Amino acid sequence: MEMDRRELADFLRRSRERLRPQDVGLPDGPRRRTPGLRREEVVQLAGMSADYYIRLEQARGPQPSGQMLAALARALRLTEDERDHLFLLAGHRPPAGRPSGEHIKPGLLYLLDQLKETPAQIVSDLGDLLAQNAIATALFGGVCPLDPDNRNVVWRWFTDPATRAAYPAEEHAHLGRVHVADLRAAVARRAGDAPSTALVKRLRAASDEFSALWELHEVAVRRSGRMRVVHPVIGPVNLDCETLLAPTEDQRLLIFTPPPGTSDAAHLELLRVVGTERFDSGDLRRERV
Repeated sequence: MEMDRRELADFLRRSRERLRPQDVGLPDGPRRRTPGLRREEVVQLAGMSADYYIRLEQARGPQPSGQMLAALARALRLTEDERDHLFLLAGHRPPAGRPSGEHIKPGLLYLLDQLKETPAQIVSDLGDLLAQNAIATALFGGVCPLDPDNRNVVWRWFTDPATRAAYPAEEHAHLGRVHVADLRAAVARRAGDAPSTALVKRLRAASDEFSALWELHEVAVRRSGRMRVVHPVIGPVNLDCETLLAPTEDQRLLIFTPPPGTSDAAHLELLRVVGTERFDSGDLRRERV
């Protein structure tokens, strides 16, 4: 990413001018001829040299580090959106936002409820299944439970043969690599936090296959793709999967649709009739977290 010096200088100046000394805990001082904070006050709050900051506002400074940008964002009392804008103008990827964790926003749950004829799931970036609608339960319920201790898709893939039985054997090697590459990207985004580190350690201890794939250091975020599910009642069904990310990127809404012009739509219609009778629906129905 390239630094946009002119836009960065303008944004810093405008942000400084919008603040008053009392907004940042400073006295008003002598009468001011210009609105907002003085440059030396921003420098004091950010803990940086005056010359460096002046050059940034004059669009002739070097690219600031992420640490320096974070200090400026705090000094200028920027919102998260403004902070991200600052980072982008300086040629840096914005820091990760506050994770949603296991709390699903009501609006996302409402959207899940509206997708009555389309299988859909809400999954964390680490692969924890947080919620799914009724038809997704009918499609995946036997291999994707919502049990908090056993709902991680990656863990089940590498430790539970029943999970793999729901997919064609010739696709197992590819799907294993997809799972690991996507998890690798999530771990990097999280900067190796405790949940991601614990999951990787657990997987490496439980699966030699996972350990071997992890050593390849392949990275690929799952955004879309086609999959084939072998359902015990309706048989094999092909599905396109689209991934919608929450703003914080640690929750995903997965939507599964039949490829246009195929008979798979009829298979899903049959699934709606069959429902979840084959599974223990009392245990596997969608839960609100």
